Amino acid sequence: MLFAICAFAACDPIHEKIGNAGHISLEELKAKTTVTVDKAASGLNGNVITCSTSAQVNAKWNIGGKDFVSNFATRKMKLGEHTVVLTAVCADGTVLTAEYPVSCQEITDPLQKFYIYGGDPVAEPPFQPGAWQSPDMRFSSTEGAHLPTISDDVYFGLKTLIVDVSDATPDCNVMVHNGWWSNTYISDWAVVSGLNELQITETMAKECAKGGDGKDLQLLLKSGSFTLNSVYYEE
Repeated sequence: MLFAICAFAACDPIHEKIGNAGHISLEELKAKTTVTVDKAASGLNGNVITCSTSAQVNAKWNIGGKDFVSNFATRKMKLGEHTVVLTAVCADGTVLTAEYPVSCQEITDPLQKFYIYGGDPVAEPPFQPGAWQSPDMRFSSTEGAHLPTISDDVYFGLKTLIVDVSDATPDCNVMVHNGWWSNTYISDWAVVSGLNELQITETMAKECAKGGDGKDLQLLLKSGSFTLNSVYYEE
């Protein structure tokens, strides 16, 4: 059952090693785990989900497509129906999975936008990338034509990038990779007019961040056309 709690600020994934004390059952895991949502003044569910477990397991939470490796996690969410997934690894290697449906009905802690590009439409105006033009959407302050280098905090925070697009043609198709002869993360990304979400993964972070391999993330237009208005993340 969901009940009222105090709203916490969203946190980045925390990677830590949690001590294990032996195999437990799924019922024991659920008994030692809580997934809650804060309450609005109206009595409706808010938009801050908080998860915790006291079970002696290595715990990983997936909240809205983002992983948190810790016995505690919290995240501000968009309104709607969500499913929190807890994956727990016991000392003997047994993997337990539990799902918790959560309904977010009213904004209690608004998501803030943090712009990578387009925060100032005069200094960073909308542009139309050319097909197969590598520099056009390369996130590099030195080698990119428009987009700046993404900070390591954003990469290793595994942020979800929101790409605001307009005038997208029906055949609009984008490759997500880190340069020619390197790793391709999405071969065919159907970008549409509106807000398109791109989840930064651990592999992207390790390969693209300056604190990793330093290969800049790149979006490459393969077909169609669109206008890129901004790129940002919310938390």
